[in-house]
Amino acid sequence: MTKPADRLRANTEVDPQRLDHPSLAAVKAYWDRKRGTRTMPARADIDAVDLKDHLGWMLLLDAIGDYEDFRFRLIGTKVTRYFFVEATGKTVTEAFAPFGPGVVNGVLAVYRKTARDGIPVRAFGDAGWLGRDYYDFDALYLPLSDDGLKANKVLCVFTFDYRRVAARAENALG
Repeated sequence: MTKPADRLRANTEVDPQRLDHPSLAAVKAYWDRKRGTRTMPARADIDAVDLKDHLGWMLLLDAIGDYEDFRFRLIGTKVTRYFFVEATGKTVTEAFAPFGPGVVNGVLAVYRKTARDGIPVRAFGDAGWLGRDYYDFDALYLPLSDDGLKANKVLCVFTFDYRRVAARAENALG
């Protein structure tokens, strides 16, 4: 059983200008190109073929209502391996409920900030507060808007030390 955390403990940065992980930097540059002079691009502007080298790190979420919650539409294979669970189709609230209400509210806050303000947000840090053997992560949240005014989706790139997570998964299998 996962011990609930009292709150999300991660660093955040609004509209980051420097991204060290190659996938974060590449997807942010792609997002910038696709939006052009607009605040944010539309989902239709994003082509998975263009991002094929980064898809394992990516998530796509639909905004629900006035950002009450977000539903996982797509989750990359590397991200699924990190969390040990397939959450496609679940809301953020459903997926993070085992970690406690503080974590749910913290994760939602990052998605809400991204969507409400229509700006990229970076979250990063040590994820050991999840109560299991989770490693440092670095994530970038990018808003998407079909009407150019209100974000209706969030594209996220969630990175971590994949070798350590893969080794942890191999050890768990025995």
